[in-house]
Formats: sequence, C-alpha cells, structure tokens
Amino acid sequence: MSDQITYSFTSHTLQEIFELLQEFKIDSKQNEISFEVLNPDNYTHCYAGEKIFLEGCEYIYRGYKSWCDLAEIFQCKFFTPIVNSQHTVILKFQKLDQTSSFHKKSFMVPKDEKYGIDSEFAKISKNEEPAFLHYYLQALKNVNICQKKRILNLGINSGDEFTVIQRLCENFEAIEFVGIDISKSAIEEAKNKFKSENFHFYTHDITKLEELDLGKFDLIITIGTLQSSGIEFKPSFNSLVQNYLEKDGAMILGFPNCRWIDGEMIYGSFAPNYNFSEMSLLIKDIYYCKKYLQQKKFRVSISGKTYPFLTATSIR
Repeated sequence: MSDQITYSFTSHTLQEIFELLQEFKIDSKQNEISFEVLNPDNYTHCYAGEKIFLEGCEYIYRGYKSWCDLAEIFQCKFFTPIVNSQHTVILKFQKLDQTSSFHKKSFMVPKDEKYGIDSEFAKISKNEEPAFLHYYLQALKNVNICQKKRILNLGINSGDEFTVIQRLCENFEAIEFVGIDISKSAIEEAKNKFKSENFHFYTHDITKLEELDLGKFDLIITIGTLQSSGIEFKPSFNSLVQNYLEKDGAMILGFPNCRWIDGEMIYGSFAPNYNFSEMSLLIKDIYYCKKYLQQKKFRVSISGKTYPFLTATSIR
C-alpha cells in the first residue's frame, strides 16, 4: 500500500492537476500526495498562469493561494512547503479524516450535547478563521454594535461571538448581553468566561423562547442556528422579528456555507440528495429573510463566503 507519491509539475495545466487530484481523492490506498512545483516566492511579480522557462523546463506560475484553494476543494490538509532546489518547492497534501466531524451523527452523544464542551464542535474556534472573522466584524460594524443596549444571541454556545464584541466595544459593560443555547455544558462554559452582571445565559430550546419572558432587543444575532434540524426556519425567523426585535433594532444572521472536517473549514454546505455542495436552499433562505426585513422597513446587506452574513438595520 502506497502512502505517498511525488509528482514533478512543469507545464501541467490546472485541468490536468484537477484530474490528478480527483484520482487521488477517490483512491483509498493513497493518503498523501506531493508536488514539486515552481517556488512562488522567487517570482512574486508574476501572474497566475504565466509561463516561465528555467534550465530547459517550462513552468506555470501559481501562487500559494492557488494551492491552498486546491487543498480546500479536494478536502486536504496543506502542509508547509519545503524548498527542494533553486527554483522548486515540494508541496504535500493529506486527505482529511472524513470521520472527524461534528456533522456526523453520533449515537453516543445526547442530542442536546452535540455542541457541548466535549464534542467535536467544541474543538472549533470560528474566531480564528479569517473567512469567518472578517465578515463577522464587518457585520458588527455595519449595525453600529457599540451603540446597542440589549443584544440577544441564539445558539451562543460557549460565547465566542460575544468575545469579539467585547474586544470591539470599550463600553461593553453598559450593554446587556443575553445568550441562549441548548447545550448545558456550553452555557456553563460561557458563564465562566463572562461573569459580569451584564451577561445572562440560558440553557433552553430556542423554539420555546416565550417561556423565558425575554422582552425585546435592539440587536439579535444568530449564526448557523436557525438552519439546525428540528427548527422550522421561517416561523422561527418571523417570530424573532415580530416578538423580540425592537422596531428600530438590527439583526445579524449567519448562514453556514461550509463544513468542518478534521479541523478544517471547508467551503460548501451539505445538501440532501447531492454529492456536492448545492446552494439552492441557502439562497432561498437568505432571499426570504431579505425580502421579509425589507418589507418591515429594514436596510439589508449580504456579504461573506463560508458564512454569508445578512445584516439588517432599521430605516424608520
């Protein structure tokens, strides 16, 4: 059984590389693959696809971003390049462990602890992923986060999304934060992180918010929660706007368009009955929220990639 093979890439086109990686992806006998390629560090002035002739060989220039994109597309880890010669480096790709993912059903974990502190999900820090943090920060600034007085976060887990706000706002102690999650262990972790009196956390089913008598908020945040199984998306969203959002308030909705596999955030959400990422349901939900909020006199913007963020601010 072969664990690794190294290919020397000279004039290979991107389509040829795709074909090779596709073969590697479906070959269960091979776990790693390495490429000898032109060292991008030596040719930073070049454009992607530019041909370079060196010592009788023709190379096609590709920057490291191209190789990182390929690793993500084919669900591989991308290792630190190793200098191989004056002009080339060795790039190694390793298949991700598809079984290491909180998306996989586990009959050993109670339903309400799928996202608990001992789960696969707990190993993830979205705040350390540039593709998440950049657009989340953008959304927070778009709603003038530091001017808010009461903030509700549904699916807060252990409080990472509040941590970002805490670093942004010097006046965070004057803001009331309310976080709700179904995982008891995650909420206990959040309580340990945020012990000041302006933070309130509840272990509760978000489909039964009326039991908590929460009142209304001038900002509601929910990222990837309304799309969870067991939650009726449209009725839950409508109820939030009608019953918990101030008329002059704001919303931040995060729609997951990625999957977490073996510690990596991979672009493209799972779609039932498809063996590839299919975005129809995602786009449908985003469009529904946008039109609904516009009818309620909100200005709506959408940005992001792995987590498209919808931000809505009142124009009353």
